[in-house]
Amino acid sequence: MFVVLAALLAVVGAVAAAYYFAMRPVTLRIAVGPANSEDVKVIQTLAQAFVPARGQIRLRPMQTDGARASAQALAESKADLAIIRGDLDVPKNAQAVATLRKNVVVLWVPPAAKVKGKTAAPKITRIVHLAGRRIGVVGRTEANVNLLKVILQQYGVDQTKVEIVQFPAHEAAEAIRNQKADAYLAAGPVNSKITTDAITASTRDGGVPTFLAIDSAAAIAQNHPVYEASEIPAGSFGGSPARPEEEVKTISFSHHIVARKGLAESTVATFTRQLFATRQTLKTDFPLAAQIETPDTDKDAVLPAHPGAAAYVDGDEKTFFDRYSDFIWWGLMGLSAMGSAGAWFAGYLKKDERHNNSTLRERLLDMIAAARHSDSTEELDQMQTEADDILRDTLRCFEHGTIEEGSLTAFNIALDQFHNAVADRKAVLMSLPQSLQRAGAQFRATGTL
Repeated sequence: MFVVLAALLAVVGAVAAAYYFAMRPVTLRIAVGPANSEDVKVIQTLAQAFVPARGQIRLRPMQTDGARASAQALAESKADLAIIRGDLDVPKNAQAVATLRKNVVVLWVPPAAKVKGKTAAPKITRIVHLAGRRIGVVGRTEANVNLLKVILQQYGVDQTKVEIVQFPAHEAAEAIRNQKADAYLAAGPVNSKITTDAITASTRDGGVPTFLAIDSAAAIAQNHPVYEASEIPAGSFGGSPARPEEEVKTISFSHHIVARKGLAESTVATFTRQLFATRQTLKTDFPLAAQIETPDTDKDAVLPAHPGAAAYVDGDEKTFFDRYSDFIWWGLMGLSAMGSAGAWFAGYLKKDERHNNSTLRERLLDMIAAARHSDSTEELDQMQTEADDILRDTLRCFEHGTIEEGSLTAFNIALDQFHNAVADRKAVLMSLPQSLQRAGAQFRATGTL
């Protein structure tokens, strides 16, 4: 009974330990950059929100120089998660967990400056008019320049006849006021403050910027699956009159939260669940969190979803016992096998002790016959002492589990028979004269009287 109880306690302890290690908080390193970007602000806010929520996942932001550096950190397994840009090279070990935000491309032309004595340059109203012009790109990332080249190529604009200059995001408004370019490109969320400030800086002398529509957005998306055809709603950038005055066609791309392919499915599923639960609580006070969306879980998605994130989105997330039932079952089977092996081994070790006790029991049976023919009380007393030793050995064997209760019962019957034989023989001897007792003893010893 004690062995069974110990085994049950061991199983309960093993299950409790497994549950503890499976449910304890896990800290995930997430690569994000550049410094002071909207992506960094979102991740820092999420990391802070995860702590009081007492969830199973903690975030440790790793600041990088940008989306490309974040992707490299994930590729080299220096990070568990990363914020990457969808139109850059995606690491082979990256799988989507969520869409952090969608960015739209904004192409606009400031109103022409009124300069006396000079002929105004031809007005730019379409993308094909950008040939021979200077285009300013907001942001230092090379990805925005590549994006502009994709658009120019779609419209057949010779890139060698276009001068491209880049401005850091914090210097873009000043550069636009100083008329550093003829047209500008920015990429970011529709409500991006950087884009809105840049467009506001383009307004001069009561004129409003001209927004260039990317009418071939669907064709670009067809040729480059990382982009999507999209629209900029009227009035997205404020102003009066509204900027833009009507909806403008454009292309968009996403910033993704990705995880290493080797990251445990249960860990990613838990992170995804926490992410969207936290988004609901943050979106009122932190609007950027409201842009987080679930990943595309289709098998033909451009960026495949991590199985853990897909399980959460599709409602197939496994519970603790779903994940570990096989381990628990095999553990119980293993404990049962170990118990059986232990019992056999214990029985094997007690084989000699059991054989010795069996020999002593046979000796006790022989002593019953010897007691019935004994002619000396001294001999009977010696046999009684030997029987006491046999009793002591038998009880020790029973306590050690060498013999079972049935064998002990049989021994008790034999012992009672022995005691009865000794008592009967002593009674007989006590009734005989001493001379006859001595003669009988001499006859048994020498064979003569």
